[in-house]
Amino acid sequence: MGTKTVDEAGTTTADETATAEVEGTEAEEAEAGAAVEEETGHEAEAAPGTAGPSGVGQGAAAVVSAALGVVSLTGSWIGTVASARQSLIGQLEASTSSSVSSMVEAGYGDAWQANALWSGIFALTALIVGVVVLARPAFGAPGTPQAPWIKSVSWAGIALGAIGLLLAVLKYTDVLLGLPTA
Repeated sequence: MGTKTVDEAGTTTADETATAEVEGTEAEEAEAGAAVEEETGHEAEAAPGTAGPSGVGQGAAAVVSAALGVVSLTGSWIGTVASARQSLIGQLEASTSSSVSSMVEAGYGDAWQANALWSGIFALTALIVGVVVLARPAFGAPGTPQAPWIKSVSWAGIALGAIGLLLAVLKYTDVLLGLPTA
């Protein structure tokens, strides 16, 4: 540090000038914080560089919505397990009946519908989460804009969820790839 001494003429040194400037800046910030507190009735934030909520929760929910939409289209572990369970139950029931159509329905139809049901649940969840993320700024902080990528990912989750729900309904009602008749 370049410390200078005060000469006899009473001039100030560089350190004293820098100290006075810092103290002046701190005083201005304190006055600005007091003015904000008077206007809003709330205490000003401690860190002046932060600009409110970061949107991390909304971003995470948007990604979850898109992921659930993809899962509804590709299938999930729980849907596969439910399908296998229904297939096993159908095989056990079919061993006592002799009709081929009832064996096909019990062995494969119920399993297909169980898989479609779980796909539909994931798709509906993706739709709900995506809509909540898009509607959140209107209810939480109306003046705070939402990041564009959050909106884009939310819309992707909604679109994937809508497609997944449509396909799940079509699979469940046997409109899409229905069981063969025996």
